[in-house]
Amino acid sequence: MTILPDIPLPSSIRSRYVDNVNGLRMHVLEAGFETRGRPCVLLLHGFPELAFSWRKVMPVLAEAGYHVIAPDQRGYGRTTGWDPDYDGDLASFRLTNLVRDALGLVSAFGYRSVDAVIGHDFGSSVAAWCALIRPDVFRSVVMMSAPFGGPPSLPFNTVHEPAKPADDPIHRDLAALPRPRKHYQWYYSTREANDDMHHAPQGVHDFLRAYYHHKSADWKANQPYPLKSWTSGEIAKLPTYYVMDLAKDMAATVAEEMPSPAEIAANKWLPDSELAFYSAEYERNGFQGGLQWYRCGTSGVFTPELQTWSGRTIDVRAAFISGKQDWGTYQRPGVYEAMQKACTRMIGCHLVDGAGHWVQQERANEVSWLLVQFLRGTKASA
Repeated sequence: MTILPDIPLPSSIRSRYVDNVNGLRMHVLEAGFETRGRPCVLLLHGFPELAFSWRKVMPVLAEAGYHVIAPDQRGYGRTTGWDPDYDGDLASFRLTNLVRDALGLVSAFGYRSVDAVIGHDFGSSVAAWCALIRPDVFRSVVMMSAPFGGPPSLPFNTVHEPAKPADDPIHRDLAALPRPRKHYQWYYSTREANDDMHHAPQGVHDFLRAYYHHKSADWKANQPYPLKSWTSGEIAKLPTYYVMDLAKDMAATVAEEMPSPAEIAANKWLPDSELAFYSAEYERNGFQGGLQWYRCGTSGVFTPELQTWSGRTIDVRAAFISGKQDWGTYQRPGVYEAMQKACTRMIGCHLVDGAGHWVQQERANEVSWLLVQFLRGTKASA
C-alpha cells in the first residue's frame, strides 16, 4: 500500500476516507467535526483542483457552526474507485452520477439534508445540478466562478417548425480565423490533453504554477467584460487559457505567462509549499479523471439525459460568487444573465475585486464572509 504524504492543512481540518460512496472510496477533508448534530455544508472543487482548494474557507465555516465536508471528487486526488483510462467508463463521470456521488457522501455522514452545497468551477455545475435535482436534500446553493444557465432545452414545436441543426460551427470558425484558434474544452476532450499536461516539458509543478497565475488576478491582462455572442470573432477575445492558439497545447500556452521568481516568491494566496501538494497529487494521478468531465459535456452523449429537466428552475436560495478579474463569469455569452432567471431565489451575485478564477483562494476572507452571510440568510453585499 502506498503511503501518501501528509496534507499541509490547518489544525482544525482533518483528512479521512469514506468507503462505499457510489463505488468510490472517497477522500474527504472535514472541519467542525468535533460536535455532533451540526448542520452540514458540502464543498465541491473544480479543475485542476482538489478538496485542498477549500482549506482557507473551511475553518471559518466551521467557526460559524457548520460541519464542513469537502471531498476529492470522482477523478481527483486521493479518491479511488474511478476509471483513469481515456477509453474507460465515461458515463460514470456524467453530471447526474456526480450528483449521485454528492448525495451518497452526505448520506454516508448521516445527513438527510445539507444547509448548502457550494461549488467552484466545474464543481459549480455539480452543485447547481444537486440543487436542481434534489432540492429536498441540497437546501441552498452557491455557485462560484462558473454560472449555471439552466438545463438544456428539449427541441420545441418541431411538428410545426423544422428543428435547428445540432452541429455547432464554432470550432471550424475558430480554426479558420486569421490567427487560428481552438476552444479549451474541446482540447481537453482530446486523447492528447492528459499527456500534454502530465508530461509537460516544464514539469507538472511549473505547469500548474503558470496555469494558476494565468487565470488569477495576478495576471494583469485579466479584465473581463460581457461578450456579445457565441461567435468565433467574439470568443476569440477570451485569453488563451480559454481560446487557445490552434497549434499549441495547454502546457505551451501557459508557459508563455510563467510568473517570474520574484512574482512566485511574493504570492501569498498560493505559495510554492502549497502548490507542491497540488503538483504531487497530479504527478501521481495525471489529469484524465478531471478531463473526463469535459468529455461528458463536449461529446453531447449525455445531453438527452439532462434534457429530462428541461425548463426546470433552481428554486432553493442561491448565490453566485466570482472574481471581478475572472473571465469565467463571461466565457459563455449570456449564461451569467440566464443564471439569474434559472435561479428563482437568487440572493445575490458578487464579483470580488482582486480575485481571478481561484476566488476562494485568492480572496479567502471576502469569500468566507460572503458564504457565512449567505448561510445566515443575510443579504450580503461586496
